[in-house]
Amino acid sequence: MLILVGSEIALGVGFKDALTAFIVSTIVLTVLCMITTIIGNRSRLSTYMILHFSFGRQGAKIINFIFGITLLGWFSVGLELLAIAIKDTGQQMLEINLLEWPIIVFIGILIVITTVYGIKSLERLANFAVPLLTLFLFYVVYMALKSTPSETIFAFVPEEASFTLFEAIAILVGSSILFPVLMADFPRFAYNDKHSLIAVLGITLGFPMALLFSAIPSISTAEVDIIKVMEQLDLVPPAFALLLVSTCVGSASNLYSIALTFSTVFSAGIYKLVTIFCGGCGIIVALLGFSNHLFDFLNFLGILSPAISAIYILNFFWVKKQRYILNERKDWEYSALICWLLSSLIACLTYYDVFQLTHVYFLDSFLLGGLLYGLSFKLSSIYN
Repeated sequence: MLILVGSEIALGVGFKDALTAFIVSTIVLTVLCMITTIIGNRSRLSTYMILHFSFGRQGAKIINFIFGITLLGWFSVGLELLAIAIKDTGQQMLEINLLEWPIIVFIGILIVITTVYGIKSLERLANFAVPLLTLFLFYVVYMALKSTPSETIFAFVPEEASFTLFEAIAILVGSSILFPVLMADFPRFAYNDKHSLIAVLGITLGFPMALLFSAIPSISTAEVDIIKVMEQLDLVPPAFALLLVSTCVGSASNLYSIALTFSTVFSAGIYKLVTIFCGGCGIIVALLGFSNHLFDFLNFLGILSPAISAIYILNFFWVKKQRYILNERKDWEYSALICWLLSSLIACLTYYDVFQLTHVYFLDSFLLGGLLYGLSFKLSSIYN
């Protein structure tokens, strides 16, 4: 998915602005991930349990529901992109015209079955597929630079920009804003803060690398569709094989996460039923052409999610003094929920340019979430 986003932004704003957007968004995500990683390591709790303290046991279910909807959106986009890749490959290699909707249905059902019965096998497959995909992307970049002078790529500017630089940064942050929120899950068994921060390197190094590796070939070929990019570089067969494996593994992992997320919202012990239901919903959404609204979706995440990070960061370091006590959890933390809703609403208004604060709506969401939550805690401390 990052490959698609990186390609669209590079062709939309030009190489230099795209590189600036890649760097700025990486810095933003890295800083947030470092903070939430420390929270996970010091609390030794999962993200879902941490959200209990910030938003309450029932309030955490609302936040988890949003996470589930987000992952469902990514699952649907993955199905659509894979269907397009299969269709394009069939046309290029076999000269046959395939319909997208039967491919989406077939691949979707296959991924649902695999997620229910063979998720561990896919995890082992991912251990081989990811390194191979990384090496292949290095080779793709080499071929792109070989076919197009590097000066031409680095100097590329579109005739008409599709985004502003701020919009490009916001889209990139929105595409990965759940990383900081969920980052606490990974380092909670690490020995100390220093060891836990190693987990952030995956974001700091992998995020901009994936974006850059997608930008260079797209500028070289003036294409966003990955199969059309590979066609111009004479790499369709290996690209399709790796894309098929990596997308299926990624989509199955997404669906697995969706099922676990919604299981916490509704009821425990119904993993298989939730997986089948969510997989069916994802297939329907993909058939409706959800990928056409991808950037609107990413902007929406950039409005809702930053305030969540700000609130649970403040809750841990300031409100709870870095110490969670399990029996102190409430069913509802109304102040946190109200602050999140208010900050998201105001960020939505700045996004639609009703008025402006920082001119960067995801920053509006984060700062407002922290400011409102901090004020509410301070006021409650004074009057209690």
